[in-house]
Amino acid sequence: MAAQPALPNLDTLHSEALKALILAQHQTLTVQAEEIQVQRERLHSQDEQLAGRQAEIERLQLLIAKLRRMQFGRRSEKLQGQIEQLELQLDELATARAEQPAASPTPEAAAPGRKPARRPLPGHLPRQKRTILPKETACPDCGGALKALGEDVSEILEYVPAHFQVIQQVRPKLACTHCDKIVQAEAPSRPIARGLAGPGLLAHVLVSKYCDHLPLYRQEEIYARVGVELERTTLADWVGGASQLLQPLVEALRRHVMGAAKLHADDIPVPVLAPGLGRTKTGRLWTYVRDDRPAGDGTPPGVWFAYSPDRKGEHPQGHLRHFSGTLQADGYAGFDKVYETGRIREAACWAHVRRKFYDLHIAHHSPVAQEALERIAALYAIEKEIRGRPLDERRATRQTRAQPLLESFRAWLESCLTKLSQKSDTTAAVKYALGRWEALTRYAEDGSLEIDNNAAERALRAVALGRKNYLFAGSDTGGERAAILYSLIGTAKLNGIDPESYLRDVLSRIAEHPINRIEELLPWNLVPNVPPEPAA
Repeated sequence: MAAQPALPNLDTLHSEALKALILAQHQTLTVQAEEIQVQRERLHSQDEQLAGRQAEIERLQLLIAKLRRMQFGRRSEKLQGQIEQLELQLDELATARAEQPAASPTPEAAAPGRKPARRPLPGHLPRQKRTILPKETACPDCGGALKALGEDVSEILEYVPAHFQVIQQVRPKLACTHCDKIVQAEAPSRPIARGLAGPGLLAHVLVSKYCDHLPLYRQEEIYARVGVELERTTLADWVGGASQLLQPLVEALRRHVMGAAKLHADDIPVPVLAPGLGRTKTGRLWTYVRDDRPAGDGTPPGVWFAYSPDRKGEHPQGHLRHFSGTLQADGYAGFDKVYETGRIREAACWAHVRRKFYDLHIAHHSPVAQEALERIAALYAIEKEIRGRPLDERRATRQTRAQPLLESFRAWLESCLTKLSQKSDTTAAVKYALGRWEALTRYAEDGSLEIDNNAAERALRAVALGRKNYLFAGSDTGGERAAILYSLIGTAKLNGIDPESYLRDVLSRIAEHPINRIEELLPWNLVPNVPPEPAA
């Protein structure tokens, strides 16, 4: 360090020299102050650059985490990691254990409670009795006659492969012995005019495609293995004819769904083959769910799907033109015009808020995200307790227990904004929640509403699985056809009815059913036909 210059003897300095000394010191201090300010500005700039880089790092980490989840697993807070791989690994371990040679049981292995109890086989399954008689016809000791003493009964579960059968419809001709008048029964109607497929086969093809997610070309291969050649074009004609036949029933279902006071709504992209271009465009499937069972309402639930070639706001506005009530949906801007009329109220989805904080927590273990998740979990714990309870009880519980938590949550979120970088993803998540706060907290004021929009998201899972298996719809008409079948299959499942049995019954009746009584064929109104006896 340079030596400081010696201070002159101030007692001996003349006034002019003293003034010069003070001016020199002042100039030196001024220069130093300017240098300090420059350093401060430089440090501040570096701090801003570091903060920006850290925010960018966090953003990229979050994006990577999202992409990994999209690639390797489902978008669910409950599922962490590659669940499908874990399930495969579990299957392999169980299979390997079964392949090991049986060893003498040890006391540890034989200890009670180590193996889950075997559940009885379902009582509704048909039983085929096979009596196994002893080879002895007389007593092996004394030769005496044998008499019945009792019996031991054990059961095994067997699978009988599905099979085709040809039903011959024979219409005898009868002639009058006096005037030669010929009498013959009219030919029974078929689901598809002059079609070869019976209602059971049609229902199986439809459910295989839209419920079990088997594209028609794979069904063609499966049927060929049992010696039945059904070309893909034939199957496609059946699907088109059946969907056209079911259209009036889906219209009745739409009226039932739109008659609710509360709806869940969501949409999902579906690739659609663009005619003449050789590539796909993005269409949209919209879902509207009526399900008031969590609020103790016994009205049958239903789901109605609608297809549109794009995601313009005019489509949901058209779907909801006759609806009046509360719409539980995400933050899609296309719904804004619907809310502006005042005829429909918005109720936002807490699951969307939770998902944003969950992504942050997974990406870089944000303490803010962790606390937000804990606060949201407390709200969901209350909902679990009151699920299925009457409206008034649900509202009273939410006002007493959830409302204070919501007010505390909002105050905490607002305080977080003062401490976070405005460019961070955590800030974006906080602002998302605060920006929709009125719609997010509306459920606490109305016992009929739900805390989230999971009812609609569950309805779209079948579409997501089908989209993964058969990649795209063949045309806009194919998208409309899918909406028809997803509506009926989804509604049957919501009501605990087997979709294939339901469609088989509907297709066996609908051709001759009066159109003005079409509501009688909705899942909760239909009295099922007696199933045919199995072929010998």
